[in-house]
Amino acid sequence: MVAPQRIANWVLPLTSVITFLGFLDTYLLIPVIALYASSLGASIGMVGLIVGLYSIINTPANIVFGRWIDKVGHKVPLIIGLVGDAFSMVLYALSGKSWHLALVRILHGAGGAMVAPSTMSVIANYSQRERTGRSMSLYGMALASASLIGYPVSGLIASRLGFKALFLFGAIVVAIAALLSLLLPANSRIEMTTPAPSTDGGIQGVKRLFARKGLVISYAAIFAHFFTFGGVATLLPIYVKKLGMGAFEVGMLLTVFSAMFIVAQLPSGAVADRAGRLKPLVAGLACIVLSLTVLPAMSSFWLLAMVMALYGVGYGLLFPSTSALIIDHTNSDERGLATGMFHALLTAGIAIGAPAIGWVAGLAGTTMGLLVIPVPVFLVLLVALIFFKRASNARI
Repeated sequence: MVAPQRIANWVLPLTSVITFLGFLDTYLLIPVIALYASSLGASIGMVGLIVGLYSIINTPANIVFGRWIDKVGHKVPLIIGLVGDAFSMVLYALSGKSWHLALVRILHGAGGAMVAPSTMSVIANYSQRERTGRSMSLYGMALASASLIGYPVSGLIASRLGFKALFLFGAIVVAIAALLSLLLPANSRIEMTTPAPSTDGGIQGVKRLFARKGLVISYAAIFAHFFTFGGVATLLPIYVKKLGMGAFEVGMLLTVFSAMFIVAQLPSGAVADRAGRLKPLVAGLACIVLSLTVLPAMSSFWLLAMVMALYGVGYGLLFPSTSALIIDHTNSDERGLATGMFHALLTAGIAIGAPAIGWVAGLAGTTMGLLVIPVPVFLVLLVALIFFKRASNARI
């Protein structure tokens, strides 16, 4: 029998590759889905619905499929989700009307809700206890790399070859991920962390997860960050345009953010393993608050780039600790539900944050909207400091 460590040595990097390929389709679509919907004759309201349908379906489906993963293991849901995503990408290319596209978005959102908790559960279940922070940093790097590469590749393919070529490219990429997932161990779990009491399914299971302080701070931090990111994605282009810059500069600023997020991952994961989750988590929240607080005062591209770099470092410090807390406070029989909740809150943060901050900016102006953006993260930072100010253990 293969020793657990030997299994982990190849399962973790393979899952990181699958994660990168399995999320690339989502990031390929973000820059073009609204334009594609418009090209099919969708009204402005229908375009908004089509763009939002993915998140509307994906958020609750992450929790439902997360619990299913706990029952049947990670492999079958992962393969089904990836095959569903590949099929969705083909259907995007075949859509002839806006309502066709809406139906495909529903299918794609459901498929993604199987991929996200499955991949995160594999990383969690095959991570050594003393290296969970570093393992989750690999996961975060895979996600960040998908966005860093997906955005520019999307624009390049769509502008040169058209929308349909982009969708077929995405289908091939996800199909490769599905084939690679066949190599993963079946449904076996290697419990390398301290088990927590197992949860029941449904509402009771969710309630028990929220009764654990470590999970509460993890969930609150990831929701707050993506709430603010939704606000940044909404207002940054408007603010940059007011400064006389355009789409190119916005793309470069988001690239700087993603690049620094990747760079900060491994050192942050190592610190989380050695010094505990609290220190890099608090440092990450503080960097996010600082960067977004000073953002409205920046008036040149290079100053904005420095702010976005600090913002990326903040998220890079935050992600390994928040995701490692999932491992610390759950066992392998409930990680599907726990990771499903994590990804559900991540998606919900963007889905709620973008329109909420947009509404504030519409009422009070872009500058006021930008000033409101860091407030949720600041509140979580205060909670983290108050909740755990006496924490002496390395793990929250």
